[in-house]
Amino acid sequence: MATAKTQDFTTVMKDMMGAFPVDTKAMDEAFKTTATLNEKLSAVALEAAEKSTEISAKWTKDTLAKLNDMSKVKKEPADYAKAMTDFASAQAEVAAENMAAYAEIAKKVQMDTVELMMAAGKDFSEDATAAMKKATDDMTSAAKKATAK
Repeated sequence: MATAKTQDFTTVMKDMMGAFPVDTKAMDEAFKTTATLNEKLSAVALEAAEKSTEISAKWTKDTLAKLNDMSKVKKEPADYAKAMTDFASAQAEVAAENMAAYAEIAKKVQMDTVELMMAAGKDFSEDATAAMKKATDDMTSAAKKATAK
């Protein structure tokens, strides 16, 4: 009676994994590129939020000051109508200015984001090319070693 010899799959797996090395440096570079992109995108968003907050705070402060002026006692009843008309026209003007300022912030965010994404795409492409070249070189080297045995 013949006995069947069980193959040691641990050794087979070890040899196979050794023949296909993983380049962790390429993964590190990809992670660093992603982290850098996220940091830059966060900076763009935070700067926009800061500028928007400044506009809102100034707008509110100006509106409250104009409301204070409008709410003061007037000598003539017609002065109340004039004060309300002045307030309304001033608010319309300020609203237009502030909307234009918000639009400028949005435009800058859009331009900065596109610029960052294009630069990141270039970085990711370079990282991927370097990783593939390294993997190809490693595979070629491993294949040569395997066939030389």
